[in-house]
Amino acid sequence: MDRQQLESTFNQQAATYDQQWAKLAAFRDGMHLLLASLFSTLPNNARMLCVGAGTGAEIHYFADKFPDWTFVAVEPSPGMVSAATERASANGYIERCSFHTGYLETLPDSGSFDCATSLLVSQFILDEAERTAFFAHIAARLKPGGLLACSDLAADVTTAAYTDLLAVWLRTMAASDVASERLQQMREAYARDVAILPAKSIQELIASAGFTQPLQFYQAGLIHAFYCRRLAIDA
Repeated sequence: MDRQQLESTFNQQAATYDQQWAKLAAFRDGMHLLLASLFSTLPNNARMLCVGAGTGAEIHYFADKFPDWTFVAVEPSPGMVSAATERASANGYIERCSFHTGYLETLPDSGSFDCATSLLVSQFILDEAERTAFFAHIAARLKPGGLLACSDLAADVTTAAYTDLLAVWLRTMAASDVASERLQQMREAYARDVAILPAKSIQELIASAGFTQPLQFYQAGLIHAFYCRRLAIDA
């Protein structure tokens, strides 16, 4: 999916995005629960980089869990940035947030981060070299040893197992009131606009961008989540 198409798609969804996926919030909540434990070892005044912040769901969660943290959100969709900003303002942590409408490579330098998140973002980068560069940009923003937590849809799409799991996944969407025409759009998008790779391939790609070997800590259906650390500068 090219950048213009990506921005347009998420701009159209921004106003109703959270309501649309409300019945699938358990997927997100389970990941956030584990991430809070993962991040609990970071400094009390940690700085978090949220790449592909969307409506600000993870910032909202971590702003409550870690009241002295500050956040920089990077999001190319103006509609999503507006929703995330409104959420932060309404819940009293806007002063701890900075919002950048655009892509990571255009984010002004503001020092290194203790951790970063990239949840269901890199899967939209179809070119493998560009996807590796995406993670390299994140590594460049982190302190040596800084934590990255990321998630993407993952599977070996050439196998019968993927066909079965995709059917379960789409039935889960249907049970959560996703319209039938939207389900068909998702099926087509997975084949055309989403780079669904085996989990091992994603781990190797991230590691090649300047991180330790990622460890998988969560799976819900097709969603796989990993964490790793930025390698030391002299590694």
